[in-house]
Amino acid sequence: MPQQQPPAVSVIMPVLNEERHLRASVRHILQQEYAGEMEVVIALGPSTDRTDEIAAELVAEDPRVHTVPNPTGRTPAALNAAIQASHHPVVVRVDGHGMLSPNYIATAVRLLEETGAQNVGGIMHAEGENAWEEAVAAAMTSRIGVGNAAFHTGGAAGPAETVFLGVFRREVLEQQGGYNVEFIRAQDWELNFRIREAGGLVWFSPELRVQYRPRPSVKALAKQYKDYGRWRHVVARYHSGSINARYLAPPTALCAIAAGVVVGVAVTPWAFLVPAAYAAAITAGSVPAGKGLSAKARVQIPLALATMHMSWGWGFLTSPRSLARRVIASRRPAVQADEAGAQV
Repeated sequence: MPQQQPPAVSVIMPVLNEERHLRASVRHILQQEYAGEMEVVIALGPSTDRTDEIAAELVAEDPRVHTVPNPTGRTPAALNAAIQASHHPVVVRVDGHGMLSPNYIATAVRLLEETGAQNVGGIMHAEGENAWEEAVAAAMTSRIGVGNAAFHTGGAAGPAETVFLGVFRREVLEQQGGYNVEFIRAQDWELNFRIREAGGLVWFSPELRVQYRPRPSVKALAKQYKDYGRWRHVVARYHSGSINARYLAPPTALCAIAAGVVVGVAVTPWAFLVPAAYAAAITAGSVPAGKGLSAKARVQIPLALATMHMSWGWGFLTSPRSLARRVIASRRPAVQADEAGAQV
């Protein structure tokens, strides 16, 4: 009996100011060890660098690559536009600074079939290209940095609340109406929550690895994690019962440190033990996290950890309630059905 052809795959990419990594990211997709048909749909935001020029070159070089406009520049709108412009029964999300491992798509398609999951994903394997990015990568893959999130730190395969990026059955994206366009951040978590609430399975596997390039500066990292905290609070308001202790740790730490400083100045210097204890904890935690890195990278890990924790906590605490009301007002953006072809 002839071997069945693997299902065709659509890779969707939201990009904005990705001139540094876009070409390499697309190359990692096109060089996948996958026997099925493939297309790549790049949703172009209003970039101010050479991203559009590079994307046009990629389209001219390979007929499998296409682009669609995303004038809002927002990630969920880009993802929905790319989904609508794509055609195949399996949809693979990749970011413009993510590098797929060679057998990523083949493994994901196999896992969809073996597990019956609606979405499968794996590890966000952060890797830096300089000392600061290496420090951030170490912080992002350590338990002291991100807690027990399997898609950051690894773990056994199994059902998960959410996964990094994701490889979906198209039918579930259409059933759920795609990504919620109001979630500028945390749109993956929110979509996976809806999938699970509808009885679907989200599956994590350490077999799936995506190289991730961290933010290149303290300012960029702080903004990233402030937005993460802000929008994770929106998810908590929108989906009651979706919060846990891991998400409450950064805002709790921030409040404790602030209180320690205020009381230390106004009442007793003993209160300074609170921020001192935090500083000692992240310094100690950076030692195992920085194993194998250069001295220049290792000494920056505490700064990366503090930036992540404090920015996430600040974003969580200052997240305006109006954001949750906006989400509730327009909870299901439309993603029109297209020809899905053979199912997995």
